[in-house]
Amino acid sequence: MAYDEGLAERIRGVLDERPGVSEKRMFGGVAFLVKGHMSVGIVQDKLMVRVGPESYDRVLRERHARRMDFTGRPMKGFVYVVPEGYESDADLERWVSLGASYVTSLPAKASSRTSRPPNKRKRIARGVR
Repeated sequence: MAYDEGLAERIRGVLDERPGVSEKRMFGGVAFLVKGHMSVGIVQDKLMVRVGPESYDRVLRERHARRMDFTGRPMKGFVYVVPEGYESDADLERWVSLGASYVTSLPAKASSRTSRPPNKRKRIARGVR
């Protein structure tokens, strides 16, 4: 599955000055993480935005937003925005800021490399004690 690389560049421009931003390939597209939390992403030509459970129902009433149902089941707290909803730079900035603001309110995630204890079995199996 391909994603809209032009949209990815536009999102990078919006998030350029925000600290703690990273990118990760997910869902056959790309996700932008803030403080380790997925905030926005692209699946094909749809913008995926994490709005949180408190804002979910309100955001779904917006004209270009719909449930994110990537797995066949709606993911509460995440919405898709169709291309007409982010055509203008101002609209894209609003959606990206909405996702980034929500995840900024969450505690930072620990790095996945440092949060796992070392696997002792592997070291023992290799003859290291």
